[in-house]
Amino acid sequence: MNGKRKLKVLVADDHAVVREGMCQLLSDHPAMDLVGQAVDGQDVVHKAKHLKPAVILLDIAMPGLNGLEALTLLEEVAPETRVVILSMYDKEAYVHRALCAGARGYVLKTDSGREVIEAILKVASGQYYLSAKLNAQVIRKYLDPVAEKKSASSGYDCLTEREQQIFRLMVEGHPTKGMAQMLYLSPRTVEKHRSNIVKKLDLHDPMAMVRYAVKIGVVDPELWM
Repeated sequence: MNGKRKLKVLVADDHAVVREGMCQLLSDHPAMDLVGQAVDGQDVVHKAKHLKPAVILLDIAMPGLNGLEALTLLEEVAPETRVVILSMYDKEAYVHRALCAGARGYVLKTDSGREVIEAILKVASGQYYLSAKLNAQVIRKYLDPVAEKKSASSGYDCLTEREQQIFRLMVEGHPTKGMAQMLYLSPRTVEKHRSNIVKKLDLHDPMAMVRYAVKIGVVDPELWM
């Protein structure tokens, strides 16, 4: 590979034929370094934590912990790892759920090996990738909002765990005294957290907070319709 470091990839699929086929595809590619394979969600989370792959090729329908559930845990144990979903499901709902859960790519099991490789390379370089077989409307409807949501949520991610908890209660309309009782804190402590939240997010209007919370997915928009 002309002295360049190979791309570490982990394959996770409970079907041996699919998993072994993908492993062979990656092993034959000069830019890829197949570091392991997993047979279920728990297995992939465990191996990702220790192997630290650059990209995981992840199936959705796996026994025990499924791919979407594994995605949430992968962001905790291997935050630098990017995920490409490899699935037989081509419905919009699955694409949406996968992208919102943190996947950076989505390809189908009916796609060519060349497209799977392209997806892995693009996702590794920081881009998003969706199968060419997915409707262009799906890409416009879900991919762009996900990127916007990720950017918008960066401020929320800067809040401490306690501040995030209080932010959600603020959006729900709870008063300071009520939050203090719920969280077993003094009203003064709650007020301090509220002040920090306002400064960090630069949101001074209660309705602006609600709109922001809906935008990043912290609250259900149907509750405010």
